[in-house]
Amino acid sequence: MPTVLKKLDAGSFQLKDQVVSINRVTKVVKGGKNLSFAALVVVGDPSAAVVGYGSGKAKEVPQAIRKGIESAKKNLVKINLTQTTVPHIVLGRYGSGRVLLKPAPEGTGVIAGGAVRAVMTSAGIQNVLTKSIGTTNPHNVIKATFDALKKLKNKEEVATLRGKSAEEL
Repeated sequence: MPTVLKKLDAGSFQLKDQVVSINRVTKVVKGGKNLSFAALVVVGDPSAAVVGYGSGKAKEVPQAIRKGIESAKKNLVKINLTQTTVPHIVLGRYGSGRVLLKPAPEGTGVIAGGAVRAVMTSAGIQNVLTKSIGTTNPHNVIKATFDALKKLKNKEEVATLRGKSAEEL
C-alpha cells in the first residue's frame, strides 16, 4: 500500500536548512588517525509543508554541512497537514527508534526535543505533541520521524479508502 512519491524540485521552494548533529569521525590508518566530520542536516519550506534530510561527510565541517544540504534537497517529501498541526496520531518506526506524533490545539507550540523538533519546525508544523521512544541516535530518530510524516493521511484519502465522500466522515 505504499504510495509512490514523485520527486520534488528543490528550486521551487524557499528552503531553510538546520544542522541536527555534527559527528567527528576518525579512521585509524598505518600513519595514524584520519580525522573527518559527518553532518546530519534537515531542510524544509515551512510555507509549503515540504521537508527532507541528508547527511554529508568531509574533512572540514562547512563542507560536510554543504554536502548534507545537497543530499537533503534530493530527498524532499510533501506532508499532509491540517492548518497548523498533524491530522491524526501516528507512530513512526525505524530501527529501535519510535516517534509518536499527536495533533495539538492552536497555541500549544512544538513540544519536541532535538532531532524531532528540527524536522517539525522545518516542515512548518506549529502545534504538535511528540514523544521519541527507544533510541536517541539522531539518524534513527529522524528516519522514524519521516516514517511517521509519510504515514499521515488527509481526509480525502481516508474517504476514498472507505468508499465514502469527505463530508460523510
